[in-house]
Amino acid sequence: MFVPPLLALPLIVYNLMALFGFSDGAAWAAPIATISMVSGGVWDLSVGDVFIVVSLVLLFGEILKATRFGNASVVDHMLSTAVFVVCLIEFLLVGFAATSVFFILMIMALIDVIAGFTVSIRAAARDVQFGGIE
Repeated sequence: MFVPPLLALPLIVYNLMALFGFSDGAAWAAPIATISMVSGGVWDLSVGDVFIVVSLVLLFGEILKATRFGNASVVDHMLSTAVFVVCLIEFLLVGFAATSVFFILMIMALIDVIAGFTVSIRAAARDVQFGGIE
């Protein structure tokens, strides 16, 4: 069963949010909750923090998907690479993407690409038999 790249979802959500008012770094830093810690410190949870945490969970799902074999995995690697390329181009050329939140999203897309190819290569190396030796 084909599942599209999960990291395409945060990319789409980021772009939609940028179109509807989250077009600068200050909007992503706006606190949505303030939590008093036992230590006496205060933790401000921002929109960007929540966005990054959700994206990290999706990255975990992408790495799990990288362990699959077959034609679908090749297509998945190609689409993950395309998501990274879109992120890179957008980060370099689009003004509202010049935020730390988007940069971290782009790095997650890069990790997805590298992890996907690494897992596939390592799994393929285990399946290779040399000279009839098992």
